[in-house]
Amino acid sequence: MDSCKKQLVLNKGSEKYIFRYDAGQEGPLLDALVACATDPRTDFDWFDAAVLSFRLTQSLIGQADQLLNKDLPLPLQSFESYNDADGAE
Repeated sequence: MDSCKKQLVLNKGSEKYIFRYDAGQEGPLLDALVACATDPRTDFDWFDAAVLSFRLTQSLIGQADQLLNKDLPLPLQSFESYNDADGAE
């Protein structure tokens, strides 16, 4: 997996939370979100952690889709169009 730098940003009122991490280091990033959510010195709460973890998950799903589909021919035939070509119903 490539080791590019990534970041998640949350603007909350006048505060900006920026979490930078390397690809493959999503576990420690989640730990950092939990640490911030439990720290009473910040306004970062569990909802904020949930929002950023959701964004992280969506990003990872997108990356997985790209990896899985990179070698597939375009356009893909769906199962229905395959059956229609055979005359099946």
